[in-house]
This record gives sequence, structure tokens and C-alpha cells, in this order.
Amino acid sequence: MRYKILVTNDDGYEAKGLLSLIEALRELDDVDVTVVAPANEKSACGHSLTLVRPLRFVSVGDDFYKLDDGTPSDCVYLALHSLFDEQKPDLLVSGINRGSNMGEDITYSGTAAGAMEAVLHNVPAIAISQVMDFTNPGGDYSLACKTIKELVLKIKNGSFPLPHREFLNVNIPAEVEDAQIKVTYAGYRCYANDAHLHRNPRGEEHYWLGLHPLEFRARDVGYEWSDYEAIEAGFISITPIQLDMSAYKSIQKLQEWV
Repeated sequence: MRYKILVTNDDGYEAKGLLSLIEALRELDDVDVTVVAPANEKSACGHSLTLVRPLRFVSVGDDFYKLDDGTPSDCVYLALHSLFDEQKPDLLVSGINRGSNMGEDITYSGTAAGAMEAVLHNVPAIAISQVMDFTNPGGDYSLACKTIKELVLKIKNGSFPLPHREFLNVNIPAEVEDAQIKVTYAGYRCYANDAHLHRNPRGEEHYWLGLHPLEFRARDVGYEWSDYEAIEAGFISITPIQLDMSAYKSIQKLQEWV
């Protein structure tokens, strides 16, 4: 029986990272790849579904669809409902994202959200992102493609290493031809405010949200490597992410406070 992979992303259906991922996965033996990606870039859309307007699949190639103004979560949700029969895909791969998804940035990430939506439906999932210099309009995805092929083969020929409602979040270091893998935890992301005020010719104000520098600090969690530390050291970072966001250590304290 052939191995079925569903692919999505948040950079849009024409993104170089997505096209590189599709090409890499279709080189694998006994693998069928179905792609459903947003028609437009949906970076930082989070785990959002579209509830206020209809959505439409548009075929752009063999087993390749764009979802008209849909989010990555929409793409996965509707693909599982409409493009697959009772047999769900064996794996969901979301990416290859242009830019990192580490620390609390995972909560913003449409790439991670595609994986979140898959594991909600009991489909194992990987989100993969390529750290890069945003002044480079193209970017090199060769190490990311090599890595995802190795991970998919390991899963295909064995089993997915995580329980239900957990997914693998993979980040690839920039400008590295080869690298070892470090299993990591999600780092503590340091945030600032980078909003740029502009005015149009009529004097009306508008804002562009800028880019934050990649600044992190370690967490005292008993594990050596955060995702950011691994990337800074030139390693591939693989982080297990769970959807259960309950702060269990605070339950007793909150009970006492109430």
C-alpha cells in the first residue's frame, strides 16, 4: 500500500520552500503527495479557521490545489474532509517555511498551525522551517529537503515517535550544507515592538509591523538545548510540541488563590 502525505504551508502555493518540499517528497518510492496550500501568503496567521466566508479549492496541478483565501488550518481541515476517503493520510508535512519558527513564535506560526490541525484529526505531522536572511529573496532549501526526506523515511519505515496531539517542529540552520540533529525544547523568545508608522498621500496613517531580531534566553527545564541554541550552534533543531496548553504547575497555586 502506498504511503500518503498531505502537504501545506503558510507562504502560499507558489512559495519556493513549498515547491522544493513537493519535489523532494515526490522523489521517495511508494509515496503519494497531495498538496493543499493557501492561495496567498498567510504568515503569522496562527491556528485560525475561516468561518465568515466560503472557501474554494482551485486545481493548479496534479494533486495540487490552492485554497482561495484559506489559512493553513483551513487547507488541512478541508483536505481531510474532501480529498481523502475513510483512509486519512499517513503524514502531514507543513512547510518549508521561509524563516524560523522557534520558541513562542510557534503560537503565531501558520506553518505550525497546519501541523496542529493535522494532529487534532489523529494525523501525524511535521512542521519544517528554514532559518534565513530575509534580504535573500530566494534562499537555499537543500538541507531542509534532505532532512525532511530522512525524517519521512524513518517514520514510513518505522513509526511516528510522538503520541496523539503532538507534532515535530523542525528548524534548519541558515547557510549550512550539512548538520547534525539536536532534540530541543522551545526556547524563551524575547519580544519588543517594531511597528512603523507611515502616512499615505492623503495624510491617513497606517502601520507596517516589522521584524524582531532573533533573541532568546534559556529556560530552566533540565534539558541542555533550546531550539534557538541549537540553531545558533549550527545544528538542526527538532522539538516535540504538544497542543495541551494547561499550566499544570500552577493549578494548585490557582486553587489556593481562588
